[in-house]
Amino acid sequence: MTAHAAGKQLSSLLGLQQPPVAVSFRATAPSGMARVAAAGPSGCSYWKRAAEGQSFFTEAPDHYHCPIGAHTHGIDLPPAQAQELTGVVTTMVQLGYIRPEEVPGIPRRQGGFGVAVYAPLSEMAGEPDVVLVRGDARQMMFLTEAAGAAGVGGGSGLTGRPTCAAIPEVLRTGKAVGSLACIGNRVYTDLGDDEFYVALPGKNIAAVAEKLGTILNANRELEKYHRARAG
Repeated sequence: MTAHAAGKQLSSLLGLQQPPVAVSFRATAPSGMARVAAAGPSGCSYWKRAAEGQSFFTEAPDHYHCPIGAHTHGIDLPPAQAQELTGVVTTMVQLGYIRPEEVPGIPRRQGGFGVAVYAPLSEMAGEPDVVLVRGDARQMMFLTEAAGAAGVGGGSGLTGRPTCAAIPEVLRTGKAVGSLACIGNRVYTDLGDDEFYVALPGKNIAAVAEKLGTILNANRELEKYHRARAG
């Protein structure tokens, strides 16, 4: 199964409101693909554009408006933006949002940054690095079970802030990562109160999609069993 077919199957079987988004990190831009028309206010705002059907790439300066997202993506910031990152983190600490000792542990993508490519999974050319799926708890339950059946479950469990940290975590572990998202992501992507994310390794997305049908059928049968027992 191709990534294209996997994207369509995940959307169809889970009944997703928005398509899975594929993210790839490459040394150079794909031939024939346009750079994002305008820099977004955050890295995760590009997820929303891709979910709306856009395919594009970003360069490092396109992430400078989001110093935390730039950090998780492995982008080295110019002095002014690096100072802004320090200021944002300091504010978060002062608000009691994070503890100082948490900061060094924020995941960061390793390796040089060339471009990041975003597209709906069903339209991504080549194998993506990470696939981002958003949905409600029931949908993500099924997806997480399918990831486990495909051998990529477990990861680092359910994470929270920052949401974009799920990307380097998937790259580091090669496992699915669930994220409850953060307030910034919820604002920039219009994530519903009942929604969260599961991020998956792109190289295994076909296997996850193939297992999903089995998982859904098993859950239908098990639901009948449990409802009968519940009276």
